[in-house]
Amino acid sequence: MDAFSADSFSSLIRSASHEQHVEAETSTFMSDLLGGRLGVAAYARYTEQLWFVYEALESAAERLAADPVAGPFIRPELFRLPALERDLAYLRGPGRRAAPSALPATRAYADRVRECAEHWPGGYVAHHYTRYLGDLSGGQIIRDRAERTWGFARKGDGVRFYVFDAIPNPVAFKRGYRRLLDRIGVDDLEKQRVVAECRRAFALNTAVLRALGEEFPLSA
Repeated sequence: MDAFSADSFSSLIRSASHEQHVEAETSTFMSDLLGGRLGVAAYARYTEQLWFVYEALESAAERLAADPVAGPFIRPELFRLPALERDLAYLRGPGRRAAPSALPATRAYADRVRECAEHWPGGYVAHHYTRYLGDLSGGQIIRDRAERTWGFARKGDGVRFYVFDAIPNPVAFKRGYRRLLDRIGVDDLEKQRVVAECRRAFALNTAVLRALGEEFPLSA
């Protein structure tokens, strides 16, 4: 376990969003997907939705790199868009549409990320944290299940989004990321706002999973 004091900001932001984190992980869609009860089309559709969120995050990265609050978190080794695009090309196959399409819930999520990136660096950090550390951690479960359920090559096309080749030691990386959170250059009131935005990020993600569950209901 990472050693952080109970009152550190990294501990606060993690504990404050724990319930919503669990809610997202145990959503009906995610449970059915990880349980092998949905087909590869559902996995591909989920991957499409991720593209929109990460496009919103990473299209702002260069501009925010010099920002005193968000800048320290801009780490190219985290960037996911190239891997997502390679996965989508593989998952869609030849003859399919050239671009992914967003669910309304996904558009709302991506729009909020862009709004924070444009006007509120602290809010951008909240979304950055919930996405990248979540996929660096729990995303590995999805990768493993996808490889076993649909026969993707280990760490190959279809699951490259979850393969962080530029991060050889994820545990050490996450420890360093949380140290950055603890040193974030904002006051206590702003930290509370960041925590609230973190909760909002999880709620937006859960809304996407709920919409996917409606699109891919299990047969009775």
